[in-house]
Amino acid sequence: MNGESTKSFRDSLFTALNLFNNHEWYEAHDAFEEIWNTVDGDERQVIQGILQVSVSQFHLSKGNLNGATILLGEGLGRIKTRTKIDLGIDLESFCRCLEDLLRKLQCKELLNESDKPFLKPLS
Repeated sequence: MNGESTKSFRDSLFTALNLFNNHEWYEAHDAFEEIWNTVDGDERQVIQGILQVSVSQFHLSKGNLNGATILLGEGLGRIKTRTKIDLGIDLESFCRCLEDLLRKLQCKELLNESDKPFLKPLS
């Protein structure tokens, strides 16, 4: 990537991360989809996984537990084998969070605010 496209990518990613972390799932999905259209390979797989997690959280917010569980599992599956991809996100802690959330969904445990996934930027 040249300097300009790298800055644009970082800006887009920052916007998408903020939407996701503010639980604006639908808007985060749209923002990550724009990024997804510009990357390929493992980066594309990771972004697609984050997209699926966004949609899973949207389903969960609407009471669709089954849809949320399926998409969360698919998203986690895409990301967890690619945690070394450098997108400026702590993918390992994200996967731990997703694994815990998936277990709670599968066991039909009550969820609280702290169970919502969070994308932590790498320092």
